[in-house]
Amino acid sequence: MSKVIFITGAGRGLGTDIALHALEAGHQVVATGRRPEEVEKTLGGPQDNLLVTKLDITSPQDAQAAAQAAVERFGRIDVLVNNAGNFFAGYFEEITPEQMRQQFETNLFGPMNVTRAVLPILRKQRAGHIITLSSTAGLIGQEFCVAYAASKFAVEGWMESLRYDVEPYGIRTTVVEPGFFRTELLVDASTTWPQPTIDDYAERTTATVAAWKSMNGQQPGDPAKLAQALLTIADQDTPPLRFVAGADAIEGVKAKAQELLAQAQASRELGGNLAHADTGA
Repeated sequence: MSKVIFITGAGRGLGTDIALHALEAGHQVVATGRRPEEVEKTLGGPQDNLLVTKLDITSPQDAQAAAQAAVERFGRIDVLVNNAGNFFAGYFEEITPEQMRQQFETNLFGPMNVTRAVLPILRKQRAGHIITLSSTAGLIGQEFCVAYAASKFAVEGWMESLRYDVEPYGIRTTVVEPGFFRTELLVDASTTWPQPTIDDYAERTTATVAAWKSMNGQQPGDPAKLAQALLTIADQDTPPLRFVAGADAIEGVKAKAQELLAQAQASRELGGNLAHADTGA
């Protein structure tokens, strides 16, 4: 069944793959990006089932305008894919407060802006599906990823709780935790690399930046296969609440779950007996 699929960050990387696969499958696609002319060129030019529109996800006004344009063109929105994001790499002390806020503006408040614009449409329809790209870094803290992980952990809490808000109106939610895929997250356009500013971190920063850059293009995950998997989920009547994508992600999440369970068990003696004591008064 053909659906109207609204995709953020459709001009490159995974967003492009999702848009291309959706078009090929016969869906109507709203492909958004900060430079719509580049998005349209990347997707092969004008097409009857394609609307390309400008959207900087950090702008609530852009989000409202893009959602309205989608409804004017196709009459509805069935699936929102919150894909756009970026990566501020580095150790906590070398990330400025301004950079930390920018990380959250894009990775958390950005998808919130778009979802806030789309939700009234989905509620009116009493149907829809919100898919938001998180990361294994949203479940597992990692070295050199403190800003990115913090923003993605926030995405996890938002999406896990949003489910309860919108389920009564026929709206489903899925949060996606990919492992390492050959997307464009590690290219300079998506990643802000730190400059060594503190002697204690300098050697580690230099070595880690080099290692991350060398990884670009060598990640095990195939973004085209991930895009196809997301479209499969978008077509399900009861989609999963979370989708852990990639063998590396699955193993990492299993290990984290086991670690949490072990920590809960270890906390039982001290943490499980903190209720107010009955004084008998």
